[in-house]
Amino acid sequence: MRKITKGLLLGAVAMASGAYYSLACTGISLTAADGSYVQARTIEWAKGELKSEYVIIPRGEKLQSYTPTGANGLRFVARYGVVGLAVVEREFIAEGINEEGLSAGLFFFPRYGSYEAYDAAKDSTTLADLQVVQWMLTQCATIDDVKRAVQSVNIVALEPSSVVHWRIGEPSGRQVVMEIVGGEINFYENTIGVLTNAPGFEWHLANMNNYVNLRPGSAANYALGDVTLEPLGGSSALLGLPGDFTPPSRFVRAAFFCGSAPQRATGHDTVLECLHILNNFDVPIAAENPDEKSLPSATQWTSAIDLSNRCVYYKTAYNNTIRCIDLRTIDFATVNYQSHPLDRVRQQPIERVTVG
Repeated sequence: MRKITKGLLLGAVAMASGAYYSLACTGISLTAADGSYVQARTIEWAKGELKSEYVIIPRGEKLQSYTPTGANGLRFVARYGVVGLAVVEREFIAEGINEEGLSAGLFFFPRYGSYEAYDAAKDSTTLADLQVVQWMLTQCATIDDVKRAVQSVNIVALEPSSVVHWRIGEPSGRQVVMEIVGGEINFYENTIGVLTNAPGFEWHLANMNNYVNLRPGSAANYALGDVTLEPLGGSSALLGLPGDFTPPSRFVRAAFFCGSAPQRATGHDTVLECLHILNNFDVPIAAENPDEKSLPSATQWTSAIDLSNRCVYYKTAYNNTIRCIDLRTIDFATVNYQSHPLDRVRQQPIERVTVG
């Protein structure tokens, strides 16, 4: 484990937690006709550059969790190789997958989630919330493995305002949401396949009933006395679909877009479908932070993970070219633990069209 001082660690965490109200992460999932299962998401931050890296963890790597007092928490050894997309520090994997096909990601959950209080006497079993994904993917092969394993750890916040909830999926298409409220761990089967931020997952499901009238396509004409009301354009049956970037509105919008999306033939095609859907959730920088002048978008990166075919795809605000890391090409018994920036060069390639 790298040497990181308590001051540097807490400074990094404070930087991340200070952006909670600038975060608008949206997660979706789709299944291809050939059975391939894809989980995709955006990650936003509107207060400057979010340090983001892809991380490779080999089998057998010795790891340790941070605690609010330093690098002195739970020690664990990677049972499975992992590819993850990390923020702030390479230990803080926000989205990833292991060689068994288990995938997990964190979504910020301010005000509604609450962990148990940190107790220094429990340092040997203490797991930082921002390292839960790293731990899950290196230790577990299935959702049921996760459910059993979390009973043996004490999940705490590295910084008091730091609260997240988690999405966990299997190649079978099963997905659960894990939330901690009042120190109690709760799992919810997520058959709708969507996740955003606060409030809690069950609240979002109940809120969907407020949009029972919405449908894909066009609304029928309607006679109102002597006046016939006619649609002004396409998709009129979705009139009233919320278009803002709050978590409840994004949840509803994502659920309708996924529910009406055509089923694609393969995992590759489904990844592209997910990325097209998530284009609708790109947050313009000025919509969140008008004072920020350098970022091209508040949506700093978007990922899609094909759990069935063990591939991680991503694109960034600086380069919309889709890049892919194929776990099947990695020897997790010999590869080194490493991390690299998502963008080696921050430049959008543009293909010049030559006209003869």
